[in-house]
Amino acid sequence: MITKKMEVTNALGLHARPASLLVKSASKFKSDIQMSLNGKQGSLKSIISVLSFSAKKGDVVEITTTGEDEEEAMKALAALFESNFGE
Repeated sequence: MITKKMEVTNALGLHARPASLLVKSASKFKSDIQMSLNGKQGSLKSIISVLSFSAKKGDVVEITTTGEDEEEAMKALAALFESNFGE
């Protein structure tokens, strides 16, 4: 299990486009991938779950990957956050 905190830095937060990029990336991996924010937790493989967080710029989310490809999954997700979701 790998857990990492990441800050949402894009101006509009995790709106539909970055949320869909997260779900698309997470869905490529076999590992269980969870995100939590303010005590709420949900699957990063579900667009409804990701959008329900309503994460805004400056929010720090915690992502946990668990499974056989957890390291690769975490690297891919961290890269999305670091690239500001291409915005």
